[in-house]
Amino acid sequence: MKVLITDYDFPDIDLELALYKAAGVEVVTAQCRTEEEVIAASEGCQGLLVQYAPVNAKVFAARPEIRIASRYGAGFDTINTDDAAKYGVWVGNSPDYGVGEVATHALAMALDLIRNITVYDRAVKAGEWHYTTAGVIPRASEMTIGIVGLGRIGKRMAHISRNVFKRVIAYDPHIIDGDFPAYVERVGREELFRQADVVSLHTPLNDETRNMIDSSLLKLLKPNSYLVNSARGGLVDIDDLLAALDGGSLKGAALDVLPVEPPETTSAIVQHKRVLLSPHAAFYSDVAARELRRKAAQNLIDWDRTGRPSYVVVEGKKDNKK
Repeated sequence: MKVLITDYDFPDIDLELALYKAAGVEVVTAQCRTEEEVIAASEGCQGLLVQYAPVNAKVFAARPEIRIASRYGAGFDTINTDDAAKYGVWVGNSPDYGVGEVATHALAMALDLIRNITVYDRAVKAGEWHYTTAGVIPRASEMTIGIVGLGRIGKRMAHISRNVFKRVIAYDPHIIDGDFPAYVERVGREELFRQADVVSLHTPLNDETRNMIDSSLLKLLKPNSYLVNSARGGLVDIDDLLAALDGGSLKGAALDVLPVEPPETTSAIVQHKRVLLSPHAAFYSDVAARELRRKAAQNLIDWDRTGRPSYVVVEGKKDNKK
């Protein structure tokens, strides 16, 4: 088996190379950003291990030898799953590597917004020393947190938030009532935005959710509400978010992800004083990063050995190794 590892942003790929060497897998690498670059680099490859490079029908048509694509991460929006299914290509991901890290990061960002820790830090460094420098601070234990998406990370967010906030409510149309923890109240999407003081996003990016957080929902928020997004940048209409911040319906936003990454440093969202940013880092701890890489790489080894990756997003042709 021959594998292309493309567009990784890790300091090295020694872990992946060691796994593949032990499994007898041939490896080529390339930092691809376009379909054309993926096509050029993947000649003779049966497997792709990708991060942000686009993988779709254009790639599959040009390289029919590709039988599996595995992505670094729980999300798989850079791989067109409909195209993969059409061409009989397996798709794998690594959905459970950083559940605790993302939930903890989201809660930390929410609490920073509420407690204004970053604002206090800036004030102290500017020579101001008074508890009022960050403005009025609400009591978290009297607030409601609303979680959009109650999958692995959303459930963990609910679990670690329940002793911080008065209420935990959630919206997820794709899971049954029995999958809602007893301490989480199920509500509709619009109801969540009306009731929550903090909204935290934990849903995948797809045609259903792209730009889902727009003016129609943001206008439902209570005054002085907060939004946290540690899921996917494309969930939020940034222009509508900026309008909500400037219009007063949103007191602050914390974003680990943006529609365009990295953003221009001069952009309005980067420069806004009530926006807290981190560089798509919610997933990260040293342990989680190694687990992510191992599981994404292992998908290809397992497929080569058994005809099936460890974590299946799309089932490909059963005879795809012939």
